[in-house]
Amino acid sequence: VQLQASGGGLVQPGGSLRLSCAASGGVISINTMGWYRQVPGKQRELVATIISGGRTNYADSVKGRFTISRDNAKNTVYLQMNSLKPGDTAVYYCYSNAISVVTRWPDDYWGQGTQVTVSS
Repeated sequence: VQLQASGGGLVQPGGSLRLSCAASGGVISINTMGWYRQVPGKQRELVATIISGGRTNYADSVKGRFTISRDNAKNTVYLQMNSLKPGDTAVYYCYSNAISVVTRWPDDYWGQGTQVTVSS
């Protein structure tokens, strides 16, 4: 299973960005999809996750500003980020727990990461 993320970039404080991540490559089913982020010298941290039934979970730091959604038909997860702050600057990684035709067992998969920079 490959995860291809897109949508990162440079934005001013208060601005918005939308990240997308599509899963491909022999996917049978996907349970959880989500986003994590990491800055140099720190551990990767949860941003938001969404399960197949639509239930969501957010880090306290992004509640009310970020919205995660998914299109199950396209195996794609989105992260709408509004009211961005400099503290949101990080590499954002797409995550999926999926069953593939190869393993036929739930495994964790990660995308390559996309840089989000919030700066004036």
